Amino acid sequence: MPGRVSILIEGGPNPAVHEMPKLKTKSGAKKRFRITASGKVKAGVAGKRHRLISHNAKYIRQNRGTEVMSKPDIVKIKSYMPYA
Repeated sequence: MPGRVSILIEGGPNPAVHEMPKLKTKSGAKKRFRITASGKVKAGVAGKRHRLISHNAKYIRQNRGTEVMSKPDIVKIKSYMPYA
């Protein structure tokens, strides 16, 4: 198959061993999310790009920085980043 690599191992029982192709990371996910050391997923807070004049100061202040994603979202995001 086009995505597979054949490796010859000397002295092994099967001379042609096929490796599975590498999984690709979704490029949008690697730009938007970071995995913490404990396995949680951090992401930037939404609603901070434009039209900030119409939001009050409390909204802008509370949406500063990053937040930890919820458990159902973490499962989906980690499927996008297989080696993270």
